Amino acid sequence: MKEIRDINELIEQRIRKLDELKQSGIEPFGGPFYAEDHAIDLLNKFHSVTKETLEADNVSCSLAGRIVAIRDFGKAAFAHIQDSTGKIQLYFKKDVLGEKQYLVKKLDIGDIVGLKGRLFRTKTNELTVEVEDFTLLTKSLRPLPEKWHGLKDIETRYRQRYVDLIVNPEVQQTFVKRSIIIKAIRDFLEAEGFIEVETPMMQQIPGGATAKPFLTHHMALGIDLYLRIAPELYLKRLIVGGYERVYELNKNFRNEGISTKHNPEFTMLEFYIAYRDYNFLMSFTEELITHVAKKTTGTLKIPYGDTMIDLTPPWPRIPFHDALLQKGVPSEILYDREKAMAWAKEHTIEIRETANLGKVLDDIFKEIVEPELVQPTFIIDYPLELSPLAKRKRDNPELVERFELFIASREIANAFSELNDPIDQHERFMKQVEAKGKGDEEAHWMDEDFVRALEYGMPPAAGEGIGIDRLTMILTNSQSIRDVILFPQLKPE
Repeated sequence: MKEIRDINELIEQRIRKLDELKQSGIEPFGGPFYAEDHAIDLLNKFHSVTKETLEADNVSCSLAGRIVAIRDFGKAAFAHIQDSTGKIQLYFKKDVLGEKQYLVKKLDIGDIVGLKGRLFRTKTNELTVEVEDFTLLTKSLRPLPEKWHGLKDIETRYRQRYVDLIVNPEVQQTFVKRSIIIKAIRDFLEAEGFIEVETPMMQQIPGGATAKPFLTHHMALGIDLYLRIAPELYLKRLIVGGYERVYELNKNFRNEGISTKHNPEFTMLEFYIAYRDYNFLMSFTEELITHVAKKTTGTLKIPYGDTMIDLTPPWPRIPFHDALLQKGVPSEILYDREKAMAWAKEHTIEIRETANLGKVLDDIFKEIVEPELVQPTFIIDYPLELSPLAKRKRDNPELVERFELFIASREIANAFSELNDPIDQHERFMKQVEAKGKGDEEAHWMDEDFVRALEYGMPPAAGEGIGIDRLTMILTNSQSIRDVILFPQLKPE
């Protein structure tokens, strides 16, 4: 209770200052202020300029930002102001400000001010702005935390991201890098002739992935709709319609658990290219991700936790079954569901009783292979049961032309040569409907209109989805997906 009482007392003090400001005719929540400078620009431009040169040149500047430190010495005060680029020291002196010096007494850490002044160096040689005039733009009523640490405060950082961004400048930089990543992706794809499109977020039939959707209801139409789990089936309709290279970079929603790798609302890049296959996409993916890494970090060797990730291509391409065999899985379970189930239970790997052979093997893969895929690796040629939208391999129809890219033990991308046979697609949808009827909530739905689209003819094509949040985690050395999503989903307070 002591902590809560102390905070309330501080807030009460600030409210008293607010009232005093209003009574003296000062608006504590002011209007615009057109600053001409930023902190980092001044620090960079004048970092080697001597004290004597600054005094001789009488360099003036104007800034706006938040006070993050203040020390009042009566007739003078020092403070630090923080804008979107960084921090710089301020010096308030009564001989310069005159009667306005009293307003300095009303300032608190967290207040936002606009100011004009001149640059000089203190006795400790710190570049500082001697304030000649300033305006209170926003009075802060709640004090900023001095230190955030421990699990409880990490949770608070996610809930109050606005404070996290104020007190932890490195968090701001993570999201600046995220913006650079997304721009680099768009620039790369558009240079390759792709066009960006938008497809429905609310769908009558949620398709394109194996996931449980969120349900909503449209009152005017009187129908249930689903937040999309993927844009895939709509993007492939556009390939049918004659576009040859399309992409969408937007949100997907999946009604699943929350973890360091999962958020129910996440950002996905999906792109489709006509007249290509999954072999083309593997090389294309190497080019795309290395381009983004260079734009973001300037290197292909990326620190991640205690590991150094080397993104230098080419990356290994390992068939799904071979990856299991390399980790000691016996060959006899690869084609026998009952033996696979028994082996999984023997090794305490949790498997749903209704899972088909492909799903059993996938669960085993996630448990014993995926954690070892630290360096970028393509796992290729998945079982047919796992991939109802992918084209069969010509030399083995029980497998499909599909790959998943793993980096830092995380699935980063999923891609395949697209199934464009409407008869085969309809049959696979029917098997998914059967699985859903047996209790598999993540099985695909029947989409008759998509089958109809394929009946008009879709050219051979390849498509891929890349998880933007997970890619950003790797390129910013972030250990949780919550660190790269500004406002992640959390349990209610």
